[in-house]
Amino acid sequence: MAETSKRVLVAVGMLGIVCIAGVLEHFGIRAVRWLGVFVTVGMLYEMVSCLFNAKREVVSKHSWLFFLFLAWLIVLVAAAYFVGASVRNMLLLLVIICAADIGAWFFGKMFGGDKMWERVSEHKTWTGQIAGVVCGTIVALAFGPLVVGNYLPELLWIGIAVALLSQYGDLTASWIKRNLGIKDFGTILPGHGGLLDRFDGWIYVLPIVWMMM
Repeated sequence: MAETSKRVLVAVGMLGIVCIAGVLEHFGIRAVRWLGVFVTVGMLYEMVSCLFNAKREVVSKHSWLFFLFLAWLIVLVAAAYFVGASVRNMLLLLVIICAADIGAWFFGKMFGGDKMWERVSEHKTWTGQIAGVVCGTIVALAFGPLVVGNYLPELLWIGIAVALLSQYGDLTASWIKRNLGIKDFGTILPGHGGLLDRFDGWIYVLPIVWMMM
């Protein structure tokens, strides 16, 4: 099966899981919270596995940064639990991060431009980052009328902040992979890599939203 087809099928599957979680929430089952916890525990497990399987000299070179990242992922699990108590908040974060991710990829690939940090991620450009922030912000502004039922001006700043933070979470994950000498954190999601590869946009977003809450 072609790589693109795998990515599309996995993306549809993940969307289906989110929809099922939404239906379960309707019947009073806290599926969104526990789905978030499951994903973040999986991210933590992948990082531990990568450190365990990496060469000792590779880990020792940046050991304090690797283990600081590991500690941050533990915080991420707790953040997923508490932020997941609000389905609306989790849905808002999810749509902003997805829009920013897709916008950055699409427009960055279409227009190219100067690289953001080529030593860390050779594909990310400033054009892509700006487009990602714009797309994430547009989706955030649309969230008010479509989901809440009225326009909420504060969603402008939430969209900008979350879109930016999600992209820097992506860059952080890329830096970790580059220094560990790996392409993906895992293989659980064909065409996407591991959970940490797919949900790296959560790295800074969830803990900061938790602290704000």
